[in-house]
Amino acid sequence: MAAPGGAFKACGVITLTSDFGLQDPFVGVMKGQILGRFADARIIDLTNEVLAHWPVEAGFWLARAYRYFPSGTVHVAVVDPGVGGPRGIAIVEGHGHIFLAPDNGLLGSVVETLAVPVLRQLSDGFIASLGVTRPSATFHGRDIFAPVAAELAAGRATPEQLGEQVSELVPGWLDAPVEGAGQITGAVVTIDHFGNLITNIDGVLLHTLARAQVRIGGVEIPLRRTYSDVRPGDYLALINSFGVLEIARAEQSAAEGLGLARGAPVTVSHK
Repeated sequence: MAAPGGAFKACGVITLTSDFGLQDPFVGVMKGQILGRFADARIIDLTNEVLAHWPVEAGFWLARAYRYFPSGTVHVAVVDPGVGGPRGIAIVEGHGHIFLAPDNGLLGSVVETLAVPVLRQLSDGFIASLGVTRPSATFHGRDIFAPVAAELAAGRATPEQLGEQVSELVPGWLDAPVEGAGQITGAVVTIDHFGNLITNIDGVLLHTLARAQVRIGGVEIPLRRTYSDVRPGDYLALINSFGVLEIARAEQSAAEGLGLARGAPVTVSHK
């Protein structure tokens, strides 16, 4: 892993994050475009099952997963309800990594994790230089993001060539957790394959509470270390492997049991 602020040096790895799913050929076609330009690319699917049209979830996972990839990785995230419209394409450089995404708030949480992020907007001139003159109005993942990622990962393009620096990008859609009056309030950002409700409350925030009690959906849930600390079917809260508060149900789905979805408010307070 590069030191904070380290310069980007391509390593040939590209990650893909999207809401495309795997039923349709969109992800495969993006990979084909990348390999057509850079046959030695190593393409990793971070996830293609992000909730459709919700950039918050893509940014959340990317911000917590990129550090497990080698310095020099190009991260492409496409959750783009405004594709073909006036939104720009954002480029963020930091910690030796490059992130490409629609400028729709997706990269807001990524920027917050970087010590000295460099922000850019992809220029029309660079897109044209790749021979992309008439991109589809509905599939920029194939026609713009994939070619740009391939050129970066191959080391044929530098971040400076992609576009001018900007002072800010569209901010993220989800407010940061609020601390005050002996409690912390946040929200569910995503639900994993097991039905665990994963929040935006960082585990380090709970250190200010001597004994924590979690409340969600009108239910009070105890904070435990791991799933086996309760009986099957019981609810628990824990700090998960990505360092954030998670509400789970041992051997069952907390989301189904509580009838909750993304965006549900969560409060942590003194017990």
